[in-house]
Amino acid sequence: MRSAIQIIEPGLFTTIQDRGRYGFQRFGVPVSGAMDQFALRAANLLVGNDENAAALEMTVIGPTLQIDADVVIAVTGADLSPMLDGSPLPRWEAVHAPAGGRLSFHGMQDGIRAYLAVAGGIDVPEVMDSRSTYVKAGFGGLDGRPLARGDALDTFAPPGQPREMPDGFMPPAYGEDHSVRVILGPQDHAFDNDAVNTLLGSTFTVSLDSDRMGYRLDGPKVAHQSSPDIVSEGNAPGAVQVSGDGAPTVLMADRGTTGGYTKIAAVITADLGQLAQAVPGETVRFTAVSIDEAHAALAEREALLAAIHGPEPPAPKPVAVIIDGEAIEVVDADGEPMTTTDGRSSAHRATATLEGMAYSFGVEVRVEEAE
Repeated sequence: MRSAIQIIEPGLFTTIQDRGRYGFQRFGVPVSGAMDQFALRAANLLVGNDENAAALEMTVIGPTLQIDADVVIAVTGADLSPMLDGSPLPRWEAVHAPAGGRLSFHGMQDGIRAYLAVAGGIDVPEVMDSRSTYVKAGFGGLDGRPLARGDALDTFAPPGQPREMPDGFMPPAYGEDHSVRVILGPQDHAFDNDAVNTLLGSTFTVSLDSDRMGYRLDGPKVAHQSSPDIVSEGNAPGAVQVSGDGAPTVLMADRGTTGGYTKIAAVITADLGQLAQAVPGETVRFTAVSIDEAHAALAEREALLAAIHGPEPPAPKPVAVIIDGEAIEVVDADGEPMTTTDGRSSAHRATATLEGMAYSFGVEVRVEEAE
């Protein structure tokens, strides 16, 4: 553990989040975790962390941070104009931040939530198997609250090497008009065709009454056939519940564990991050897709995360001995050509054949920097 970051200014709403607190909904404990799971996971992978490591979720106005130790960082998600020591910080890539550096954010350009991962992950106590902050109940993260001026964050030792996004990757452009795919159900039968067509054919606006618990949408009313109530059941992420006033609300990371309103549809997992980047006042449109299409979209996103990789390994270099100016290939005890690829010096027993005679000898491979 090492002290790595000092909070100079906390930003509007900066919390510590990982992928969430699973296994405790039956006790009434929300999952919480990052609103944009793709951005969090990518940031962690870029700095060499496990994708569930704790990171910072920064909303609308980012913090100003003093870097107290040499660290590798990555900023993903929304473009909040990050700068390191006064210079623009590249997003969606691992960057070395030197001790004494200052990381700041200078305005929301695209999206609402950015993520800062630090190599090693942020070291705060686990509460129910997660380091995510659940502010409404005051637990997780750092004392269960958003970060404040004067806070200090420790990190664990880096577990791996920095990585890169796949070739050709383009950072998401969130925009102001969000097209989101949904699967109809589980209570779409509680609505007639006109109501379903209203949901799928209308443009809604993200209400100011939206937060990490749910996104309330203003626009045409989605009318029930009869009552809006059902026997309370578990709430899935992305469920589109419709209350008695006909206003749809998409349930997000801090949603309650159960609910008793009808749910006309559910946003597919692959699109929840896009919706989480919507700013109040921006528009949302829904498109119905099949379960197979939702699975295909999720598989595409998971393949992109799986393709985040480290630097290309050096090409194998053959080991040879020079006798009278002639390079003689060296093989190991199994007769395989010896190579060096890992940049380390090593010692071996080897053989070489010259004019029909086999010679056995020790080989010390020394890796030296070229002058």
